[in-house]
Amino acid sequence: MADNLQSNANDQIASPSEMESMIQGKKRGHQDSEVSSFTVDPSNRPKFPPLKPGKSKVNRQLRKLAIPSHRYTPLKDNWVNIYTPVVEKLKLQIRFNLKTRNVEIKTGSETTDLNAIQKAADFVQAFVLGFAVEDALALIRLDDLYIDSFEVTDVKPLKGDHLSRAIGRIAGSGGKTKFTIENVTKTRIVLADSKIHILGSFQNIRMAKTAICNLILGSPPSKVYGQMRRVADRTSEKF
Repeated sequence: MADNLQSNANDQIASPSEMESMIQGKKRGHQDSEVSSFTVDPSNRPKFPPLKPGKSKVNRQLRKLAIPSHRYTPLKDNWVNIYTPVVEKLKLQIRFNLKTRNVEIKTGSETTDLNAIQKAADFVQAFVLGFAVEDALALIRLDDLYIDSFEVTDVKPLKGDHLSRAIGRIAGSGGKTKFTIENVTKTRIVLADSKIHILGSFQNIRMAKTAICNLILGSPPSKVYGQMRRVADRTSEKF
């Protein structure tokens, strides 16, 4: 009787290698069952028609842009040129609130472009910063255009006459230096006291910003011109 019990116990006890193979087999079976449960047949996926922006309640957006007092008169004089592309091209609603002194832009039922309100806000903001309407219109017509703003004191802490001389070096005699930087880098630059705003593509903004920083740090304009032209030539060769 004892011999039979011992033989049965020996038959039921598995070796360590057999136990490990059994555990791994169970893990594989569990993983296979999980994968099979999460796989989706592409033919059974639901198909929804594309959602039109005009029927979406999420796209009902409103943007408010504050207008500083020194830009009231230019805004009034150029209101038709600002109003026309926003309404006709972007299919948005725009108005100037006399009480809050804000330009309000809102999407309407005819708006088809999801990025239209952002383009319109960038366009109006560029005009508020001092860019001409013709230059700011590029933000609506073209993609991959940005505005980068910084101050002279961000590059070098200057005060008094030193700050005035640095701004004068950027502008040049009769604006010659600024125009040269704009033409070489294909950007538009606005000098508003100690603030500098640059409109253009990412690469062109970087070229113009490097040239302006070198002028602020004291480099002569002739050296800056040479550096810009070399960089512009290398960029044109790449393309």
